[in-house]
Amino acid sequence: MRDRLPPALRERDFSLLWLTNIVAGLATQMILVAVGWQVYAIHQNPLDLGLIGLVEFVPLLLLALPAGQLADVVPRRAIIAVSLVLEIAIALLLLAVTVSGSEELWPYLVLAGVSGVAAGISAPALRALLPETVPTEMMAGAMALRSVGWQISVVAGPAVGGVIFEISPKLLYALSAGLFVGGLGCVLALHKRPPASAPGGAPAWQSLIEGVRFLRRTPMVLGAILLDLFAVLFGGAIALAPVFARSILHAGPVGLGALRSAPAVGALLAALLLTRRPLRTLAGPTLLVVVALFGVCMVVFGLSKWLPLSLAALAVAGFVDMVSVNIRSTTIALVTPNELRGRVTAVEMVFISASNELGAFESGVVARLFGTVTSVVAGGIATIGIALSWTRLFPSLAHLGRLEDLRPEPVRVG
Repeated sequence: MRDRLPPALRERDFSLLWLTNIVAGLATQMILVAVGWQVYAIHQNPLDLGLIGLVEFVPLLLLALPAGQLADVVPRRAIIAVSLVLEIAIALLLLAVTVSGSEELWPYLVLAGVSGVAAGISAPALRALLPETVPTEMMAGAMALRSVGWQISVVAGPAVGGVIFEISPKLLYALSAGLFVGGLGCVLALHKRPPASAPGGAPAWQSLIEGVRFLRRTPMVLGAILLDLFAVLFGGAIALAPVFARSILHAGPVGLGALRSAPAVGALLAALLLTRRPLRTLAGPTLLVVVALFGVCMVVFGLSKWLPLSLAALAVAGFVDMVSVNIRSTTIALVTPNELRGRVTAVEMVFISASNELGAFESGVVARLFGTVTSVVAGGIATIGIALSWTRLFPSLAHLGRLEDLRPEPVRVG
């Protein structure tokens, strides 16, 4: 039976880390459904949903560089464990807020901020630790499997969360806390590893910003990250899913769970295909095409008033977005040396978080000012325009060739 598993899953530590990603992802996605519904129910104001995204993003922005440095000089396993303890506490506090029957926004904002802190300190360590758990020749398969595991949780989490929330919001938060406990157990079972580099006392400023320097030296990577940032910043509409589910599609909590799951269904299919057949086309042109298609899907979703069409548009958006993510993450994994991986990943995570959490805030503000449908459709059109303009802004990205031809960049600190 074990021989039938993909090679990376036969590696003990990789399989434990993979399982951690799944169970923690399930818990996170379930909580997103519950918090989104409860927050929007307080004032029925889409701006409240945007504020949740904003307060999650701010800690990620402030902690990014220190967390990246920390991930390179402190055992990454320990950092991930601490963040999971914080996630357990957040789930239990959300349970307490629900039990108390609070109808105020501020508890959700405070806990969203703490969640941003947990994500801020763990993300660089988690993403940097994965390449240490597999041999180099398994890297491509491991990256695809990471995406498969995450998308499984993103597909199942919102759908299951919507059903459980309908039964009992308190049960949802209790189960989420239990899933985080399971993830903590997997992390503690990992083999101990020394830090990627020696601390050498207090980190110097030049060392702290070496991730930024590295990206500046590799413009095609920087261009890929920025393209993803602006595409999701303007084109991402999932933060407004509670508005669509409640006021436009009239689908209820179960429909909200389905809407949040739909992009992950498409992304999971893409990840499975990429696991079996890694991308063989020219990466740069492919990236620009899939980002433009993402914008088209957002326009269709924004205009749709029929739940099946909305779900289909989101699923296709998730599919093409996963191709974009695969190109970006594989490129970074192949060109970044291990001793800089925490810091480079930290900078990448700032961009990812900006496109998601800050994008949620942008969507909420525009929806409040001009309407929900206008916000989504205009964002999709902007995304198409950005993809078309990127060939001139980042010509090296437009000419990026096959991923397997990439090689690690040399370390040049200072």
